[in-house]
Amino acid sequence: MASVSSSSLLNKAVRQQYMSLPQGQKCQVTYIWIDGTGEALRNKTRTLDTEPKSIEEIPEWNFDGSSTYQAEGSNSDMYLIPVRMFRDPFNLDPNKLVLCEVLKYNRLPAETNHRASCNEVMEKVKQHHMWFGMEQEYTLLGIDGHPFSWPPNGFPAPQGPYYCGVGANSAYGRDIVECHYKACLYAGVKIYGTNAEVMPSQWEFQVGPCEGIEMGDHLWVARFLLHRVCEDFGVVATLDPKPMKGNWNGAGCHTNVSTEEMREEGGLQYIEKAIDKLGKKHPEHICVYDPRGGKDNMRRLTGLHETSSIHDFSAGVANRGASIRIPRQVGQEKKGYFEDRRPAANCDPYAVTKAIAITYEDEEAWK
Repeated sequence: MASVSSSSLLNKAVRQQYMSLPQGQKCQVTYIWIDGTGEALRNKTRTLDTEPKSIEEIPEWNFDGSSTYQAEGSNSDMYLIPVRMFRDPFNLDPNKLVLCEVLKYNRLPAETNHRASCNEVMEKVKQHHMWFGMEQEYTLLGIDGHPFSWPPNGFPAPQGPYYCGVGANSAYGRDIVECHYKACLYAGVKIYGTNAEVMPSQWEFQVGPCEGIEMGDHLWVARFLLHRVCEDFGVVATLDPKPMKGNWNGAGCHTNVSTEEMREEGGLQYIEKAIDKLGKKHPEHICVYDPRGGKDNMRRLTGLHETSSIHDFSAGVANRGASIRIPRQVGQEKKGYFEDRRPAANCDPYAVTKAIAITYEDEEAWK
């Protein structure tokens, strides 16, 4: 039996009795933000008198940054600045989820607020109509930290039957995956699809295509929804890039990129130019493709398990062992997009998309 949380075992029928109570004209708004780790999300809820129709109708708020690794206790108030609004799939309409930027006491961006600088870059490159699609891999764990549905004192059968698998002996935790998918659709997150991954208990969902800053916003909220759904089921979703040592696949956040020039006839030349620029800035990108300056990705980008080596840059058509993959269809049609396979599962999408945009527009801007 998998190790699940005590909270998930509470009587949900009793809970539903209260959740179905009317709330009049009032609206619950849940504020979501990235904490000082740069990986974890926090949230809290307040009541508004009426349902907000736009992000401008949602007021700023504050929180204790000394309890989220973002401030000292002597000067702990941090500002929450609403930036994007979604429907709430847990409390249902008219209630809202609101993604926020975090500002310090002096109203400068907090250290882990990479959205502010990303937004500035996206404004500068908006003439390219840069689209992104990110493939978020994750692994389900019991609350004891052991992969969900793995034998308590051993390992499942080797990798092979699990990728896009079906059946109780191949797909572990599909209920969570399907509930998360529906929650994203209800919320208005631009979820594109989902599938079981190569390692058992490992899954992936894709978000996009999104233009500019929208990519980071939608992926962070999709992550929040994933953690919230897992909470209801009493399990944990980890974005660790290499949750299990040995002959098991790691977890990435492959990032697909396309500009207007790439999507037009003959766009392959712009794809190749972009790849050439990315190759010249490989070390700089590795440093921002996980929250620890590349240390997390060192465990994952080994050249094995469908990865490239962290030390080398490579590109190829339909090559999942390369840093950059050009899909076969793109190679045939001579237009479309490319896939950067280097970002780790726990990357900050704002940092990743910002880096790609900078390199595409002006690789010298790194200096």
